[in-house]
Amino acid sequence: MKKYIHIYIVCLTVIFSTFSYAQQTPAPKQSQTISVVGATAHIGNGFIIEDATIVFENGKIKNIGASGTTPSEGKVINAKGKHIYPGFIAPNSTLGLVEVDAVRATRDQNETGSFNPHIRSLIAYNTESKVVESCRPNGILVAQITPRGGNVSGTSSVVQLDAWNWEDAAVKADDGIHINWPNNFSRGRWWLGEPRGMRPNNNYAKQIQKIQDVFHDAKGYLNGKRSPKHLPYEAMDGLTKGTQTLYVHVDTEKGILDAIDFGKKNSIKIVIVGGYQAHKVATTLRQNEVAVLLHRTHSVPEMDDEDYDMSYKKAKILTDAGVLVGLENSGQMERMNTRNLPFLAGTVAAHGLDKEKALQLITSNTAKILGIDNRLGTLEVGKDATFFVSEGDALDMRGNILTHAFIEGRELSLETHQTKLWKRYMKKYNGK
Repeated sequence: MKKYIHIYIVCLTVIFSTFSYAQQTPAPKQSQTISVVGATAHIGNGFIIEDATIVFENGKIKNIGASGTTPSEGKVINAKGKHIYPGFIAPNSTLGLVEVDAVRATRDQNETGSFNPHIRSLIAYNTESKVVESCRPNGILVAQITPRGGNVSGTSSVVQLDAWNWEDAAVKADDGIHINWPNNFSRGRWWLGEPRGMRPNNNYAKQIQKIQDVFHDAKGYLNGKRSPKHLPYEAMDGLTKGTQTLYVHVDTEKGILDAIDFGKKNSIKIVIVGGYQAHKVATTLRQNEVAVLLHRTHSVPEMDDEDYDMSYKKAKILTDAGVLVGLENSGQMERMNTRNLPFLAGTVAAHGLDKEKALQLITSNTAKILGIDNRLGTLEVGKDATFFVSEGDALDMRGNILTHAFIEGRELSLETHQTKLWKRYMKKYNGK
C-alpha cells in the first residue's frame, strides 16, 4: 500500500510542477481604448515620431502622431523617454516545433520522405512552448513557422506568439512551400577515400531536372481531372495560382541564379532563404524582384578569401542594390537563437546601414516578404496593434528592456520561465 501511495505522490508532484512552469494564460481580448504617450515611435518604414501618441482599440491602431496634435483616449500609459516599435517578425523559424532536442516525441520540424509539400507545420505548432514564450520579452511577437528536411520540406505558416492553440495563433495559414535547392558543389566522402574538400556536384543538373519534372507533373495534375487524388500535388495549387510563395533555401551564386530562372520558367513567385552569396548576384535579384531572407548575421565567413565582416555588411550591400531584404536566424540552436533577432539588425546597423533601415529588416521588409504587410510590420492606422514599448534602443541588448507588449491590442505578460529563474537566483546571490 505504501508503494502505491508513493507512486501517487510522485505523479501529483510531476503534474503540478509541470503546471507551475507552463506558459501563462494568453492575454484577454482588448476591452477598452488605450493610448501610449510620450515615447519615440519607430514606425518601421524608416520614419520616426518624437514624443508620439499611439491610440488603439479593438486590436487595431486608431490614431498615431505627435502628442501635440494627437489627443489621447481611454486608458493612458505614460512612456515618456521610452521607445515604441512594431512587433519584430522572425521568418524561417522552427519555434514551437521542437521543445527538447534529445526527446524525439517533441521534435516535429521534419517528416520522413523527401517530397512533402502537403505537410503543414501549423498543425504541429505548440503554443505552450517555453521557447516561444522566451522570445516575447525581446520584442519578437510574430514568426513564420517553417518545416525542415527533404527536398520539399512542407508548408509554413505565420503565427502570433500569444495564443491558446494553433488555430488562435494563425495570422496567415500556409503562406508558402519550402524547397531545399541542390548544391552545385558537394563535399568529398572521406570515408570512401575521396578528398575532403568541395568539388563540383556532377549530379546537379539531374537534380534540377527532377525538381522541374515534379512541378511539371503537379501542374498537369492540377489542370486535369485530379484522379486519383494526389495530396502533395493538391498542396501545390497555391503556387500555380500565385497565392503562395516558393521559399527556396539556397546559398551559392549559381544556385540562386538557377532558382531565379526556375521561378520565371514556371511563373512562380520565389523568395531566396539563406542566400549566403546573394550579394554577388544583387543586380539580378533586383531586376527580377526576388526578395532575400538573409542567413544569420552572427556567423563567420565560410570562404578563405572573404572579408571577416562580410556577414555583418551583406544586408547593407543588398539593400543599397535595391533588393528587398529580411533577416532570419536559422542554424545551430536556432529556436534558442530566435530571441537574438533584434541584435542581428543591430549588428547590421553597426556596420553601415542606417538604424531605421536596419529595423525594417525585421519589421516592414519581412512583413512584405511574408505577405502580411496589410496587418503588420509598421505602426500605421488600421493595422494590428502589435507592438511593444522598450526602455531604450531595442536593437541593442543593453536597451532592449520591454515594459509593455501588445498583440492585436492584448497586453501580454512578459514573465517567462527564465525570468522566474532569474528572480529566484538574484535573491539567492544577493543574500536576500
